[in-house]
Amino acid sequence: MSTAYVPQQPQPTPAVPPAPEPTPPHASEATRLLCAGTYLDSGYRDQVIEELHLNEQRIVAPSLGFDAARVLAHALRARRQELMWAGAILGLWAIGALLTGGLLAFFLLPIVYIAVASWIRGRAAHPPLYRLLPAFLLRWWGRFLFAALLLFTAAVAFGALDDDSSSGSSSGSYDSGLYGGSGFSDSPSATDVLVPSSDNVDSLINPWQAWITFAMFALIALCVAAQRGRFAKALAAELSPQSFPDAASDPAEQTEGLRFQRLKDRIRLEQHAPLIMYNEARPFRGAGAAYQTWVLAVELRPDETKKQQPLGNRVVLEKIRPLIEQLRLPAEYAGQLGRDRLRRLEIDECVFLPAEGILRRDEAPYHPQAFEDHRARAVEEGAEKRRHFLRIRVGGWEEELVVTVFVRIHTQGRMLTLEVAPHVLTPVREDFKNADRAAHRYRHNNVLGKAAWAVAQVPGSVAHSLVTLGKGLLYVWRLLTGGYARALPDGPSLSVRELGSVPLGSDFQEMDVLRYLKNVQDRVANGVRVALAESGYRTGEFMQKITTINNNGDVTNNFARVDNSTFAIGSHATASSTTGGAAPQTGSGTDGH
Repeated sequence: MSTAYVPQQPQPTPAVPPAPEPTPPHASEATRLLCAGTYLDSGYRDQVIEELHLNEQRIVAPSLGFDAARVLAHALRARRQELMWAGAILGLWAIGALLTGGLLAFFLLPIVYIAVASWIRGRAAHPPLYRLLPAFLLRWWGRFLFAALLLFTAAVAFGALDDDSSSGSSSGSYDSGLYGGSGFSDSPSATDVLVPSSDNVDSLINPWQAWITFAMFALIALCVAAQRGRFAKALAAELSPQSFPDAASDPAEQTEGLRFQRLKDRIRLEQHAPLIMYNEARPFRGAGAAYQTWVLAVELRPDETKKQQPLGNRVVLEKIRPLIEQLRLPAEYAGQLGRDRLRRLEIDECVFLPAEGILRRDEAPYHPQAFEDHRARAVEEGAEKRRHFLRIRVGGWEEELVVTVFVRIHTQGRMLTLEVAPHVLTPVREDFKNADRAAHRYRHNNVLGKAAWAVAQVPGSVAHSLVTLGKGLLYVWRLLTGGYARALPDGPSLSVRELGSVPLGSDFQEMDVLRYLKNVQDRVANGVRVALAESGYRTGEFMQKITTINNNGDVTNNFARVDNSTFAIGSHATASSTTGGAAPQTGSGTDGH
């Protein structure tokens, strides 16, 4: 019995699912957390306002995966609200001091001790002992004095000192009769100093003044609680994950003045543009920390078996780009389950220009035609100040982990130079990420818990309010007298995204960074190899040096913050790092980190 042979039918190729829609920068999770951080950390908020609002001559740093204009809007709103609450709290202290006949002013002495203690300790997580010890002593001495004054005020309010004084008078008259004296001694005793008599207390304060003191403390605590409650409500409303993507209804952008509206338009024109105006000392500001930057130079050796073709910078870039774009394709059988961040990989070309030479910020050539002219000329240049890069960006962890690889090709003098400058933006600060938890816990706490928290903030409220109003006045003075409006344009000094980042990522995030970089750098090297081979040049030496780089890159410290580091490969190349001293020289190449 024979069986007919049926050839295997070809299986249909699964359709490639469409790439997921990218999240707009103004609605990203990184933007939302940075906006929340402006309410939590006054120091961060002041830096954001100074960089983006006060120094209006500075061009904004590239905003990778977030919207700096929206962060500025919430920073201005948070400061305005804090100034209002600070004025209300100081007003209550001043009114209370007048109504209580100066009794409330006595509490300022221990408050000064507590404030000085905080200033001595500083903001370091682990201050040195010479700061920690005096700060500890001053803080607890201030707390003891505040508690003693509070107990004394309570005793006056409830009339407890009258009873003690009466008993003291009876004892005193008994002693005078016993020893035959005619009256009390004129010298005050220790009891008279520590516990004043009823006559002295009545001459200083009355019970109703003590009760007014407690009433003013209650009003101050209510102000502190209302300020905290307003922030908690904002995180449940306009800063909630559900409402934040709707930027049109964000009250922060609608309530600011004309200066903000003008700067907002400039920031949104500059922050995502392919033209990057930079400060000469900080060219990659905004991209994060340099991560295993390396430069490779190889001689173009003709392959005798092939015909040589012209090899320019543009030719090599056009070979690299399609290989990088293939990283967006999901696994063959992943289907809709493919959620890898490489599917959202972004590729574009950017040109770096120094900010010097223009007289006004709006003279920067952001017009599309002007950028095209710069790109056409810069792509084949050897470059010093003007530089052309192929920029590959991967935004992971809801745009909290951003990996950007800048690639530059240069061919001259029968040499090919490949520059690869990876940069990593680490995740947003932990306290910013915990803002939702803190606000939820406060909103759902009971009345006793909210009251206890507010009462504990009363002693420090006056110092905090004074500092807030002082900073506000200083900012207005600098705005009026600093001459920033007509200053010469400058590149960015700070990046609000970098300011709000943690120094190190988690183990999972570190693994993702390595995966993104390995994929991108392998495709870049493969693209250069294909360009060399198709143009009739040997590729063996190039691939040997790429292998050396990959082997050395495996032992580098991950997430290391290395600024201006280099990795050089060549027969007489040297590798050096400006942050860690001179690196050893080698003929085969070494890691500059």
